[in-house]
Amino acid sequence: MTLQQEAARRRTFAIISHPDAGKTTLTEKLLLYAGAIHLAGSVKSRKASRHAVSDWMQMEQERGISITSSVLQFGYSGKALNLVDTPGHADFSEDTYRTLAAVDSAVMLIDHAKGVEARTLRLFEVCRMRKLPVITLMNKLDRNGREPLDLLDDVSKQLKLHVTPLNWPIGQGKEFCGVVDLRTRLVHRFSPEQHGAGISKVVTVPYAECEPLIGARLKAQVDDELELVEAAGEPYDHEAFLRGDLSPVLWGSALNNFGIEPLLEFLADSAAAPTSRKLEDGTPVEPDSERFAGFVFKIQANMNPRHRDRIAFMRVVSGHFARGMDVTIGRTGDTLRLSKPHSFMAQERSIIDDAWPGDIVGLYDPGNLRIGDTLSEGAPLRFAGIPRFAPEHFAQLTIEDAMKRKALDTGLEQLAHEGVIQLFFRTQGSRQDAVLGAVGQLQFEVLKERLKSEYGVSVRYHAAPYRLARWVGGDPKGQKWLQARRDYAVMEDRNGQPVLLVESPFSLTYALEHAPGLELYDIEPL
Repeated sequence: MTLQQEAARRRTFAIISHPDAGKTTLTEKLLLYAGAIHLAGSVKSRKASRHAVSDWMQMEQERGISITSSVLQFGYSGKALNLVDTPGHADFSEDTYRTLAAVDSAVMLIDHAKGVEARTLRLFEVCRMRKLPVITLMNKLDRNGREPLDLLDDVSKQLKLHVTPLNWPIGQGKEFCGVVDLRTRLVHRFSPEQHGAGISKVVTVPYAECEPLIGARLKAQVDDELELVEAAGEPYDHEAFLRGDLSPVLWGSALNNFGIEPLLEFLADSAAAPTSRKLEDGTPVEPDSERFAGFVFKIQANMNPRHRDRIAFMRVVSGHFARGMDVTIGRTGDTLRLSKPHSFMAQERSIIDDAWPGDIVGLYDPGNLRIGDTLSEGAPLRFAGIPRFAPEHFAQLTIEDAMKRKALDTGLEQLAHEGVIQLFFRTQGSRQDAVLGAVGQLQFEVLKERLKSEYGVSVRYHAAPYRLARWVGGDPKGQKWLQARRDYAVMEDRNGQPVLLVESPFSLTYALEHAPGLELYDIEPL
């Protein structure tokens, strides 16, 4: 195939949701229906004998939650699908924000009993900022919940988004038995008989002939609902979807395997193909450009703890990636040979020879790469970076065995580059004196566990006296004003940028009012 053909058949997407909306279960079932796995993992119990394929870290398996992003690559209907599974827990939202920079569309999973929840709203705003097309799946129809029309109204109003259902549920709770495809007017009646084996049976009949299949009462109820939908709804507009102005809506139950195939089919047929990405000067790089370029959106240390490996996840933006090629790191101008590129099925890897725009490639990294780095053929290129968000929780740590300070330095450095934690130092300060910042408290638990299991270092935490962090910019006189005052802590992040840590919002307000030309940012300036 040509470069253009390979790029056109890629679909790179993420699933976003509020915790417990069923994201990990949906991920498993997409893989199951695509034939990528033959037995779905169980995440219903911490003591389950099997765990979700996408949850490979020990803490994920023990808690039944997703902590890190993982990459799952599989084929369906002639398309190459790249699913970047993201953490569902709010404490790991920064990893999700970075992941959304590497995908071309998102599946927004909503619990139909709860509607739009706080985390869903925040993640959708990141999608809107990046102008990502969003597909909505109303999940858990096997439970009783809100009426379908109320749900559509909730999504439309809360997200300020046009929504168009592509199919319609037949019943809910114990009565949920299928969907009506609104474009073909076919009823897909799901049979629960084979749930234990993984794949449910589907019987398809024209809507006009479905009453013997679903019963007169359900048929009359769906008749009324469809009449309202057709009178008040708006037709599906594919261009509006690709612009991020309209979201197609599907209905299902991932747990019971209902509605998985319609979602897979839409992803393969209609989800966004790879799009361009802008350089720092605003110049777009198109997927069909012959020159290879990609960017690092995630770094994962110790995916295989026995080998102490460090993997950089790179999104291919343009051109043909070939194993063994030499690339230039845009940040430093250094040359790097990519000799062992990998594709992924969570932690399972296989060496690949080629990759195309939209693909996610794992690269062995001895410590040369950072999140946001651009890799390209020839002269250096620099894509617009991936921002970090200001932490909301702060701590300092004490090492239990002073002989392991070197291992602690290594662990903090590697895990900070990976994005597990943010580190802030006083000028000329040591790693042991660092203030640790996190978006959520659970990040500290992950850091403590990984320092112990992967680096052999045991630590204790104690609270740091800060509540807010802001990157410092504007007139240099403002920064000098801050540094001259003993009641303000000006530190540096691991990239050497000045960061202000304060104990109260009042301190920020006072500094902005009195420091000449001072500017403060809650997102790292690029």
